[in-house]
Amino acid sequence: MRNLLKYAGISLLVVGLTACDGKNDKAAADDNGVSSSQSSQNVTLLDGKLSFTLPAGMSDQSGKLGTQANNMHVYADASGQKAIIVIEGDATTESLDALSKRLEQQQRNRDPQLQVVSNKSVNLKGQPGQQLDTVISAKNQSSWSSVVLAKADGKLVTLQITLPADNQQQSQTDAEKIINTIALK
Repeated sequence: MRNLLKYAGISLLVVGLTACDGKNDKAAADDNGVSSSQSSQNVTLLDGKLSFTLPAGMSDQSGKLGTQANNMHVYADASGQKAIIVIEGDATTESLDALSKRLEQQQRNRDPQLQVVSNKSVNLKGQPGQQLDTVISAKNQSSWSSVVLAKADGKLVTLQITLPADNQQQSQTDAEKIINTIALK
């Protein structure tokens, strides 16, 4: 459980930095006339137990994160405003619902302006999961965060999707597209 808290803190740090970086998506997308036309790709982690589709324009940034651990994977776009963080935690007997409620409370304690959109059970291609959707605001910028909690071989798996929330409906739709591709074995 201590590791879940540590990784949730790291995830919130990444979200905060993403919300505060002040970069402009249009400038990053321009890239001297070179468009990012790479297509989406399937990512398989945890010895094949977890897979999901990485959206176009995002790539593995795990080696570039100073606090990288063997059980954490980071994928981001060139601007750093879109990110997916996958963490394999310790074994737990706690319910996903209880873990999600605790995570929600910890986020509320850190960010009094946190907007919880939903905290619900989800079906990950036949496997149970819990999804916590929030909007985090910092320095007049908002980030959409969808955290999916699930278990693989009794171990907690956390997948956090962070997107700019300038258009909250679009961010929610984009996050759902990624979540709908998650498969656990």
